[in-house]
Amino acid sequence: MLYSHDWLRTFVPHSLSAGEVAQRIGRHVATIDGMRALRQDLAPIVVARVVQAGRHPNSDHLWVTKVDDGSGALQDVVCGAPNVVEGTLYPFARVGTLMPTGNKGGILIEKRKIRGEWSSGMLCSARELGLGEEHDGIMPLDIDVPVGTLLLDALTGLSDTCLDVDVLPNRPDLLSHLGMAREVAALAGVTARTPAAVIATETGAAAAEVIPPSVTDARQAASGGATVRLDDPAGCPRYMAVVIRGVTVGPSPEWLVRRLDAVGARSISNVVDATNYILHGLGQPTHAFDLNRLGQATIVVRRARDGETITTLDGTARTLSSGMTVIADATTPVAIAGVMGGRDSEVTAATTDLLLEVACFDPRTVRRTRRALGLSTDASYRFERGVDSHGTREALEAAAQLLVAVAGGRVDGAPIDLGSPLAPPAPVRYEVARGSRLLGAAVTGEEVRALLTPIGFQVSLANDVLQVVPPSWRPDVLRDADVVEEVARLRGFDTLSDELSAFRPGTVPDHPHAVLSRVLRDVLVGEGLLEVRPMPFVRASDDTHVRVSNPLAEDEPHLRQSIVETLARRAEHNLSRMEGNIRLFEVGAVFTRGSAALPREALHVGALLMGMSRPPHFSEPTPPVFDAWDAQALGTRLAALLYGPETVLVPGAGELLWTIRAANADVGRIVRVAMDRPVWAAAAFGVELLVG
Repeated sequence: MLYSHDWLRTFVPHSLSAGEVAQRIGRHVATIDGMRALRQDLAPIVVARVVQAGRHPNSDHLWVTKVDDGSGALQDVVCGAPNVVEGTLYPFARVGTLMPTGNKGGILIEKRKIRGEWSSGMLCSARELGLGEEHDGIMPLDIDVPVGTLLLDALTGLSDTCLDVDVLPNRPDLLSHLGMAREVAALAGVTARTPAAVIATETGAAAAEVIPPSVTDARQAASGGATVRLDDPAGCPRYMAVVIRGVTVGPSPEWLVRRLDAVGARSISNVVDATNYILHGLGQPTHAFDLNRLGQATIVVRRARDGETITTLDGTARTLSSGMTVIADATTPVAIAGVMGGRDSEVTAATTDLLLEVACFDPRTVRRTRRALGLSTDASYRFERGVDSHGTREALEAAAQLLVAVAGGRVDGAPIDLGSPLAPPAPVRYEVARGSRLLGAAVTGEEVRALLTPIGFQVSLANDVLQVVPPSWRPDVLRDADVVEEVARLRGFDTLSDELSAFRPGTVPDHPHAVLSRVLRDVLVGEGLLEVRPMPFVRASDDTHVRVSNPLAEDEPHLRQSIVETLARRAEHNLSRMEGNIRLFEVGAVFTRGSAALPREALHVGALLMGMSRPPHFSEPTPPVFDAWDAQALGTRLAALLYGPETVLVPGAGELLWTIRAANADVGRIVRVAMDRPVWAAAAFGVELLVG
């Protein structure tokens, strides 16, 4: 998710730099993937004043001016703009400036003669700076700053910074500037502004647009000459709409274009840009229909019929199915709910009347629809993760206020509000003692309340037990462990101890096998062996091994009967790569045929030794290799750990070097390992015991 630092500041007035905000977000909210300063191509442009202007002696449309750029000397500049006025401030590109993005992007400004007069620099138009489409004249600046001031510092909103934040699926509330502003406000110790106040500031409106109370109903209502019916409450729990008449579709104001450009969105028209502003600003996808192109001025939220088709805004004809929710007029679908609008009802330059939709759609239905159609949009991304149904009215008011401000017109009638908001999150019981135990630090109930209240939680404390009510935009907080996570991140993970406590959260003791396995691993690692954890599958040619009915690989379809079988294959892998010094061990399961349908499983520890017994050293360039006595010593030590010092080793014959016996029962063996690959000059020895 991309955030504009300047846009965040409209929601949360603060004095922190973009870097400081990014640092706090990264420590307490979410991972920062990147931070990028915007419009750095304007860095060389300065504010200059035209102190003298006269007609060019050799041209009837050029001007010869003297410009004060703050350098201490007046610059002679030839200008072709008809609106150059003495005493006015303009953006100025000095000699040596590489022009920024715009219709002169990449051009190097040089001192040169134009019609016989020297020109040292260029007075710039908005189009040449990439700040608008106006190019008939240079860009006058109605500001009060000293000449020589950098344009980025002189104009608000230009020196913006884009923050790229990795928002996880459990935090859909962060998929908007409003959501992140709540977090920044808590971290900065200030109060976030309401969307209505932000819109009023952005548009320069004297007061927020007043919208009358909604016309509410569960299924159908009419207002402003439009009728809305909700036939699919499961796919659309809440649907709101309002009619706006008399709009003029055209280009967006520069501030709105800059807001969208900062988050990578393209400006289309003032109406479409306003809906995109609400999407990125408040996290609520909205859609504007051309009211006069809706059949019978009617909206019906219903299930699609199998085989119905719609041409979406991207110009693609799509076939719908009954599992999808659509927005239809009196006869045909005009939008795919939560995904994309239709071309037949899109806003055009001839549009004068709008029906503005703000709704809450079922995440599962939107996800199924999006996957079935192969169509992913900014709207579907948010609806799939969940949109706050309790913020629908606030988003509708902000959207209507913004549309009237940038496109004119008036709200006709009261908003229509069908369905009902989803149930808010249930209160969570939080025990201070348990929370402190899970955090590993003593965190009082008052501190928990102080941390959670600024981000919208309602917290009441009684006898060291808190009742925590999450805000409507945080449905992911369901139990006390979720509250603990909120406390940890807001307090700061670096304030919590990294010491592993000795207590256990439960009273169930470790299984004896788990205890023995830990002891065995510690001993074998101390002996210089490396642990491996391969899959327990081998290739076998006899019938004693148990075959898996659905093996992962046909070349290893059997369950192993011995740890050494697997270790030998690992040794062969090393030998094929010219590595013969091998010290491996594993603690794992082996399998033998049982009387029932399932095989018998047992826990074994196995080790394989071959090659040099210790690394070479200048004092011993050629260390001795492992031999049978090294294997015997290792086997004896493991047997003593598992079965006590009375364990004995009985000599064997052939590949079986010793049998390990405890209490007159065979519990292990030491063997000379045979491998398919040549074993060079060194022999391999395997030790294996039952972990009883």
